[in-house]
Amino acid sequence: MLTITLKPGKEKSLLRRHPWIFPTAIDRVEGKPEEKNKPGTTALVQSSSGQFLARAAFSPKSQIRARVWSFNENEPIDHALIKRRIKKALAYRMANVRDTDAIRVIFGEADGFPGLVVDWYGGKPGWLVCQFQSAGVEAWKVAIMQALIAETGCPNVYERSDASVREREGLPLVTGTLAGNEPDAETLVTENGVRYAVDIKTGHKTGFYIDQRDNRKLVMEHASERDVLNCFCYTGGFSLAALKGGAKSVISIDSSGEALAVGQRNMALNGFDTAKAEWWDADVFKTLRSLREQGKSFDMIVLDPPKFASSPDHVDRAARAYKDINLLGFQLLREGGFLFTYSCSGAISADLFQKIVAGAANDAKVDAHILKRLSAGVDHPMTTSFPEGEYLKGLMLHKP
Repeated sequence: MLTITLKPGKEKSLLRRHPWIFPTAIDRVEGKPEEKNKPGTTALVQSSSGQFLARAAFSPKSQIRARVWSFNENEPIDHALIKRRIKKALAYRMANVRDTDAIRVIFGEADGFPGLVVDWYGGKPGWLVCQFQSAGVEAWKVAIMQALIAETGCPNVYERSDASVREREGLPLVTGTLAGNEPDAETLVTENGVRYAVDIKTGHKTGFYIDQRDNRKLVMEHASERDVLNCFCYTGGFSLAALKGGAKSVISIDSSGEALAVGQRNMALNGFDTAKAEWWDADVFKTLRSLREQGKSFDMIVLDPPKFASSPDHVDRAARAYKDINLLGFQLLREGGFLFTYSCSGAISADLFQKIVAGAANDAKVDAHILKRLSAGVDHPMTTSFPEGEYLKGLMLHKP
């Protein structure tokens, strides 16, 4: 058994049930050489005095040197644990997720699988799409896949382990079919009455931004008879929701022509009036400035940019970018209009993001009202001990 002994005083975070262990907290690692060098080996973690703290997956090359599987000394890390946790996670989704056949089944640490993401597209049978982002879940990949198939009844499993975090774990980037049939070029899903074509193989993340489901519904509920501007629109999730909600017009901007083409196909798939929608292949920052110079304005603006801060080192630069687009958003928003603004940068806290948006409103000389604080849907649960899990945060604002 591999044993990780922490330095004196470094057990505090684990006693608060935080699941990550960094190299600076570790005094020594004891065990066979093959155990020390093998990513994903299960290790016993103890304090400097020998107190049991956790069982964790060891990752010798990662800056997160170990990720906790369990804080229970009497809970072995085995096939039975994997089955129990998948069964529990699936039951929670089935009880709480409504009006969609695109569901996040496993959300990493919150479901007891550090570094694992599993999305289920298209209902039964559909496809399970998995991202094994850490050494621990990579080591248990076959067992996890088998348990997922058994519990969901879905025989088709596709791997999208192509995120850069794998490289930081010392793992290769991998994609491909793990079980069953290979996905079609596009998989159709339905969410709150809107149909979306999802590219499981090459789309962003696992193919679709499932995390924005509740926020798309909120846009739908407030879009009636409004002129809408959707920035960083990707395949037009918010645009289609706005059209479903009765928007008067929708302009969608993204720098990916391929994504915009999917959005246009999705619009046709739903039978929406093409005269109400424009799809612009352009740089969002430059386009917002151009619209401001032209004196344009909108009743609803959605700002859902990509991750501006990939690490804490990039927070200052990201904060400037967030402030810039939100300042432009406030300047382009009509009185009585709504601004939906988001950050998916884990390094930007919800408090910091609100301060950035407040600064943008101040510079725009707008007394904006915060109507709602926004986050991912219920299939992306948050745990009290792991604030890092709250990567998506947003605000629904009103310009009086």
